[in-house]
Amino acid sequence: MSQGEMRRLADGPQAARARQDAEKHLRDVVHTYDKDTGLTLAMVTVDDSCGTGAESVWPSEDDRYRIRCTLAVAGYYGADPDRIGDELNGIFSAGDRHTSGTAPDGSIPFGHDDYRTKLVAYYRGKGPNPVGPATQEPRLVSDPSQTLEWDAVRSRGHRSLIEEPPACAKSDPPVRRCFHEPEPRAVADIRRRYGMVFRLTESHVQYYEVYKDGRTYTHG
Repeated sequence: MSQGEMRRLADGPQAARARQDAEKHLRDVVHTYDKDTGLTLAMVTVDDSCGTGAESVWPSEDDRYRIRCTLAVAGYYGADPDRIGDELNGIFSAGDRHTSGTAPDGSIPFGHDDYRTKLVAYYRGKGPNPVGPATQEPRLVSDPSQTLEWDAVRSRGHRSLIEEPPACAKSDPPVRRCFHEPEPRAVADIRRRYGMVFRLTESHVQYYEVYKDGRTYTHG
């Protein structure tokens, strides 16, 4: 398929609706952490790419489709490192509400299971490292839809920190969109202002696919 045909499909109304719906959903999850927990949203990154078959921006051996569009959204938050135990407890309490159906949606999947309860106790100075003795400071919780990571605050010497997001390639809508909001904020700026950084990474959403046999798939 020609680049012109790929651009036509990526710019069509069906792709545009799927792109809008997928981005809204992912952004809603990012904002849920800002609204329902003690974290303060400081930056959002969006990476949206469309490609054709094995020549997709996302490498693949699959050439069954004419076009595939994939969206990734991440949120960066500031927090007080002296209150990380309380911050995590607040996140897991929000997760309890979401998974029990007492919150509007299921955006936060991390509730108080045994490990996370021990994680809160560890960061409050009331329990051992839940991963085990002589192990690195735990710095994430994850499930198939999300990964929430944070700066190390208990480690001595070298601290493992949330990295800066990858630099954006040149945008070329609708085939390629990449931006950070706000520009030109950096993770280091968030850390200086708040003390530490949390990062929420959501699983990539393949929101629009057109197969060579004519089938079309959209996911919002």
